[in-house]
Amino acid sequence: MAGRIDLSQFDIVSGPGDRHEGVLSPFTFILLVILLTSIGLVCMYSASFPEAVDHGLPHYYFFAKQIFFALAGLVCAIAMNFLPTKYYRYAIIPMLVFSLVTMLLTSFTPFGVTVFGARRWLDLPLLPSFQPSEIVKISVMLFLSYWLTEPRCRKYLGWYYVIPIAVIVVFSGLILFQRAYTTTILFLILSASLLIVGRFAIRWIIVFGAFMVVPAVYLLLGEGYRIRRIASFIMPELDPQGLNWQINMSLSAIREGALSGKGLGNGTYKYGLLPEVQNDFIFANIAEEVGFIGVATIFIFFILFAIIGYRSASRMWARNQFLSLIATGITTMIVAQVIVNVAVVTGMMPPTGIPLPFFSQGGTNLFVILVESGVLYRIIKESVGGRG
Repeated sequence: MAGRIDLSQFDIVSGPGDRHEGVLSPFTFILLVILLTSIGLVCMYSASFPEAVDHGLPHYYFFAKQIFFALAGLVCAIAMNFLPTKYYRYAIIPMLVFSLVTMLLTSFTPFGVTVFGARRWLDLPLLPSFQPSEIVKISVMLFLSYWLTEPRCRKYLGWYYVIPIAVIVVFSGLILFQRAYTTTILFLILSASLLIVGRFAIRWIIVFGAFMVVPAVYLLLGEGYRIRRIASFIMPELDPQGLNWQINMSLSAIREGALSGKGLGNGTYKYGLLPEVQNDFIFANIAEEVGFIGVATIFIFFILFAIIGYRSASRMWARNQFLSLIATGITTMIVAQVIVNVAVVTGMMPPTGIPLPFFSQGGTNLFVILVESGVLYRIIKESVGGRG
């Protein structure tokens, strides 16, 4: 179709007799997810055990928590494989309501937990704490995928355009209110990508973008510390021991990793030199310990993940546009998160809190990514005729 990118050119490892196999193979995708999850858990343990020991905790404390969420995510991912895709539509309204309620609980009740000035976590009795904004991204992705591809929705005339914009604005406002600024940006990138691929009217996308100008300016200039961050990013020499300390230490760790690294577990910057090394800056520890070769291998895995995701979305468009948009959304969420995280850690973007998918400490993010991977796996099977 006009305006769509033909990704079939990337079918670089398909056999001559069957272009559905090779890079689009469901088995290839499962192998990628298992490799990324396993390597991520090992790297997270390596980066986190000094922090656990410093706080008088068992060396495996953070690793054990991450394992719990990984197993829970894998169980749900497997369940997604057996759930008929028609039920995805039935889950949209309950998930939107759940997302709205949990976001409100996080922002306006004592159950919300503030970490480093951002109120992103919800800690309910008898449940592990989690970030509702991660659930929001899935809920809105499902809603937009349905709304933009369901012919009945177009019968609502002007509301067809107003309702999705309103949903995006409400949830982006709630995420912004929690001071999760980078999450807001990623949420808007996800939403915009679905609107564009879903052939939403360009004039409405422009109107939406115009309304986002004021919040964007506020994000950049609304508070003094963000202005200082931007100024320090543009002119690193202004404050090398202050705001730029984390970036400078991150770049030093990456440089010391050189070609082959110091060896897994042998990094030194995780011992107090690099703050948040097991979270947002885990990429620096990975580069220090496994070097360019290890990092390049991980990048290859992520590139293959992106190729499989976008190619399955492309193939599904003619058969099921709803599933095609879901595949687009899931792939975009994970790829955008990788790009932003690496850009921050390597000093190409101002410092901001965003985890590296599959690798950073953070149970909610890992759980959500694995569930999304389960859904994407199901769509990949559909795109190759149900084989897997």
